[in-house]
Amino acid sequence: MGILIAVLGIWFSSSLVKADSKAVTTSLTTKWSSTPLLLETSEFLSEEGQEKFWNFVEASENIKTAEHDGSDYSSYQEMLKVACQTLSPLQQNLLKFSLSLRSYSAAVQAFQQIAADESPPEGCTLFFVVHGEKTCDFDSLGNLLQAASDRPKPFLFKGDHKYPASNPESPVVILYAEIGSEEFYRQHRRLVSKAEAGEITYVLRHYIANPSKEKVYLSGYGVELAIKSTEYKAKDDTQVKGTDVNATVIDENDPIDEVQGFLFGKLRQLYPDLSEELKELRKHLVESTNEMAPLKVWQLQDLSFQTAARILTAPPVDALMVMKDLSQNFPTKARAITKTVVSSELRAEIEENQKYFKGTLGLQPGDSALFINGLLIDLDTQDIFSLIDVLRNEARVMEGLHSLGIEGISLHNVLKLNIQPSDSDYAVDIRSPAISWINNLEVDSRYNSWPSSVQELLRPTFPGVIRQIRKNFHNFVLIVDPTHETTAELLNVAEMFFSNHIPLRIGLVFVVNDSEDVDGLQDAGVALLRTYNYVAQEMDNNYAFQTVMSIYNKVKTGDQLKVEHVVSVLEKQYPYVEINSVLGIDSAYDQNRKAARAYYEQTGVGPLPVVLFNGMPFQKDQLDPDDLETVTMHKILETTSIFQRAVYLGELANDQDVVEYIMNQPNVVPRINSRILRSDREYLDLTGMNNHFVDDFARFTTLDSKEKTAAVANSMTYLTKKGMSSKEIYDDSFVRPVTFWIVGDFDKPSGRQLLYDAIKHQKSSNNVRISMINNPSEEPNSQNTIVAKAIWAALQTQTSNNAKNFITKMAKEETVKALEAGADILEFAVGGMDTNIFKEAFESPKMDFVLSHAIYCRDVLKLKKGQRAVISNGRIIGPLEDGEMFNQDDFHLLENIILKTSGQKIKSQIQQLGFEEDLASDLVMKVDALLSAQPKGEARIEYQFFEERYSAVKLRPKEGETYFDVAAIVDPVTRDAQRLAPLLLVLNQLINMNLRVFMNCQSKLSDMPLKSFYRYVLEPEISFTAENNFAPGPIAKFLDMPQSPLFTLNLNTPESWMVESVRTPYDLDNIFLEEVESVVAAEYELEYLLLEGHCYDITTGQPPRGLQFTLGTSSSPVIVDTIVMANLGYFQLKANPGAWTLRLRKGRSEDIYRIYSHDGTDSPPEANEVIVVLNNFKSKIIKVKVQKKFDMMNEDLLSDGTNENESGFWESLKWGFTGGQKNEDVKQDKDDVLNIFSVASGHLYERFLRIMMLSVLKHTKTPLKFWFLKNYLSPTFKRNKELR
Repeated sequence: MGILIAVLGIWFSSSLVKADSKAVTTSLTTKWSSTPLLLETSEFLSEEGQEKFWNFVEASENIKTAEHDGSDYSSYQEMLKVACQTLSPLQQNLLKFSLSLRSYSAAVQAFQQIAADESPPEGCTLFFVVHGEKTCDFDSLGNLLQAASDRPKPFLFKGDHKYPASNPESPVVILYAEIGSEEFYRQHRRLVSKAEAGEITYVLRHYIANPSKEKVYLSGYGVELAIKSTEYKAKDDTQVKGTDVNATVIDENDPIDEVQGFLFGKLRQLYPDLSEELKELRKHLVESTNEMAPLKVWQLQDLSFQTAARILTAPPVDALMVMKDLSQNFPTKARAITKTVVSSELRAEIEENQKYFKGTLGLQPGDSALFINGLLIDLDTQDIFSLIDVLRNEARVMEGLHSLGIEGISLHNVLKLNIQPSDSDYAVDIRSPAISWINNLEVDSRYNSWPSSVQELLRPTFPGVIRQIRKNFHNFVLIVDPTHETTAELLNVAEMFFSNHIPLRIGLVFVVNDSEDVDGLQDAGVALLRTYNYVAQEMDNNYAFQTVMSIYNKVKTGDQLKVEHVVSVLEKQYPYVEINSVLGIDSAYDQNRKAARAYYEQTGVGPLPVVLFNGMPFQKDQLDPDDLETVTMHKILETTSIFQRAVYLGELANDQDVVEYIMNQPNVVPRINSRILRSDREYLDLTGMNNHFVDDFARFTTLDSKEKTAAVANSMTYLTKKGMSSKEIYDDSFVRPVTFWIVGDFDKPSGRQLLYDAIKHQKSSNNVRISMINNPSEEPNSQNTIVAKAIWAALQTQTSNNAKNFITKMAKEETVKALEAGADILEFAVGGMDTNIFKEAFESPKMDFVLSHAIYCRDVLKLKKGQRAVISNGRIIGPLEDGEMFNQDDFHLLENIILKTSGQKIKSQIQQLGFEEDLASDLVMKVDALLSAQPKGEARIEYQFFEERYSAVKLRPKEGETYFDVAAIVDPVTRDAQRLAPLLLVLNQLINMNLRVFMNCQSKLSDMPLKSFYRYVLEPEISFTAENNFAPGPIAKFLDMPQSPLFTLNLNTPESWMVESVRTPYDLDNIFLEEVESVVAAEYELEYLLLEGHCYDITTGQPPRGLQFTLGTSSSPVIVDTIVMANLGYFQLKANPGAWTLRLRKGRSEDIYRIYSHDGTDSPPEANEVIVVLNNFKSKIIKVKVQKKFDMMNEDLLSDGTNENESGFWESLKWGFTGGQKNEDVKQDKDDVLNIFSVASGHLYERFLRIMMLSVLKHTKTPLKFWFLKNYLSPTFKRNKELR
């Protein structure tokens, strides 16, 4: 006590009385009302799966009735208790973080806006909508449902909550209600019973009848307090009045409150009678710390290294806090940092690491980077909301791997596998006799002057030059229907290539009606094919091609080929030929007619026309004649480099057949199935682990989807190519990386055929194992499941080889016919089968496995009764349509894709872990399903840093738990450090991580590296007051700031946020704390979320400059409008959470153009209206393609129309700049308006602006319109009544 009084006494005798310490606070709220946390939690869970959402909806009924003290804190804890029942500890932390960020508030508000657009009935806390008709009364729902089929079904959004048991064929009932209200639960139960009875499709949307008056306090943004240059006067001298602004600053009872080593929070508790003296001492220490005298140049040089040294001398647990404090308050800390000594070991290690950063990662000294599990997190473009998505995705995968028994380093090695589907195109075999080649570069005399050696590929040429070599490197095949209107244009492109000596071998496949009853006098396609064949026989294929082109020259643009076109050319060129003998019923010129159609169907290349380049089909949007020419030339140049490499490495020699070489590449498959190759893929969750099986139906029905899948996987017995049953030990311990589950009704021919094709494919592959799931077409009984029971009994009781042979017999139609005729099942037993055990299993009355499989197909696979599907390593391919072909070639393609992208890579990792063969094959399947289901993103970066002994902050993860591998590279005196330090501190509280922060310092600085204070607003969890109520919300606090500098306040928000200052009497551009009483409180508001996009005219490929879009709802079609820019076709629309309709603006935009297609929107591509849903805080970017209407092809959008009938901001701009008059001789219209644009920032310039406005108003008689950029104006200026 005596020592403290002595310190205080010495200080008082040597100090002067100074002003109180000053602070600046900043908050950011939404325009919409605060949304209940219960609804936000439900949205978080819906992203984990609709099952979890609906389970939470049911369980949330207990929250209100639970016993607690009624405080916000206890309600929050009760809600978390219910929500976290099915969440892991990591997911629970991410839920709390999401609620702190309020990241799902936008999703709830989007539903609120959708409900508002429905015009809710008066006085209802909830309401139902049935195909456009509304009611609050459940009893009147029956009448609406009766007439519902006469009205169109409503459009359902991707984020809608559809009850799982709903019948998709039944009417849609949308309930708008608030989860948590008593009325909701009563109506919810009624709708559930109707949905489970198959009467309705039940959809739930959030609707808050009485919204809160509070706003949502946002976080995830940065606030900068920059020191402003005072070379010129920018500060207004006007005295600020009315400073009664809400401001939350540090509490006097802060338990730490550390300043220069003194813990004032603790001192205040120990010596309450000295509170005034402690306050004065604290003020003196803060002011001495905040000294901001300029530094000498020699003091600046090593500041970056010195700051790093200061951080690294702190204990690892405190190092991040030290980095945050030093970087965010650098202007006041710099002088003290200059006294820090930098060790030679630290400097040497940083410089050594920088060589690696530069050479491998492309980072210069001073640059920053953040890696989470090898994924690069771009701090400039990725906001906190994108980062939380990354964390959730990573958490799902890591916890899935952990549940499968893969842990530690092995887990991270598996995680780093790049198994995303490759973009490499698959090709079909073009060595078919069905293709008629019109030229051959290797033998045709017209190419005699070209060199024939493959070594010519290595000869240097100018970039972009196409090499003319007598080898069939480039093969161009047209598969066309001769009567299709686009065929003539495609053949013209082929003729252009041929006549210009482009090194392309060109082939034709004419797909025509192959019925023998149809001849060339009836069908134009058959006529053309027979004429081609006739001329080819008489002359050659080249001449036949020229004849075909002559025929198409007779066809007018837009018309279809007719028989008379063919006849006229044939009669002219071959007058001596009997037309009937060529085109008639007895024609001998039908070569390739059936073969061409068979080749087209067998290759599965999709709808006609099809163009193949070395067997790879072009995309549909590349078949436009202008694009096709360009794309083909690019392909020639692209494949030339591949051939060059092959020649250089000796893989392609001069004596090899080039076409054979191309067709032997791994991407060439017998058949291309678009269902297999599609990019949107669905996977089963195979990460569940339990001890349940499908032979206990009663238990099986109680399991959720994940556990049902685990039970099905547990019960599987597999057929393999060789060896014994998969439940026994293999001699060769062979891990099979491809697992097929064949789903179908095996008592029906279609199901048996699918199974038969799978087994036939397996005979050629040792990588595959097969098992079956029976999906009965009708209610199963002992009579209609004979084959299914025989297959099941064989799998359970026989060795793999015997079971495979027996099941192959069962899949044949003659076997089934014999069984139906009364034959005994044992007649079809194969040699080596144990018939007694088999018969006992087959005749068992137990049907549990059939019932379980049927339920599984319905509830998890979402298949109708009897529908077929193939599940390959957890990927669901189906449902297959009735009659849809899925044969051996498709299984071959499927196996090829799995082996190439994931199977072999995962297999090699699993083998290193030493699992037994059967378990290892299971593990490959489950890991493949888990990793492949992840959204496609950037590849993980492999980094191996050299040294981390002296120059890195290291935090080790908790032992025995799943951990994130986080590596950061940062210069501690940069803006990135100001953002990264608080982010890493929050992450450290959220996730278990192995953290390494490497210093990447700059040397020889000549200027102050940081001239601003910074705060990053981010909290790991919602905070509460001492009374257990919700705290006001996250805010940025700049406490104990130096008072002499002039500051300017800036917000760094995500790119798509449009914020404005809404309440503060102070000039935020010029904050001078000496003139402030205590606190400058700045309140900002999120005014809009920006919807961005790019627009192109598909005809020209250019942006339609001047095209206007509008955004609105069904009740208010035009709320905002915008114009498409010439630069990249960019447009931008202001919006808020909700469902919005994008339209072309009425007037010339709508008259001339139509929307052709759209991408990134929320409506189907074929929908008439473009619907865009904004339901989160992340950027939304869409792509729109437009096309001129047929009768408007020559119209110019920007030329004067007869009646534009357009208004709004952009029209005002046009009249403002041009006056709307083109003829200078026309007299000024009395309605002309003089538009004045102005940008003013800061109170002083706003005063100048008012003076200018008054001056202009006094000196002109012309009507005036002033335009201001609202975001730059202060709240005081915007509230000025004189301006309205």
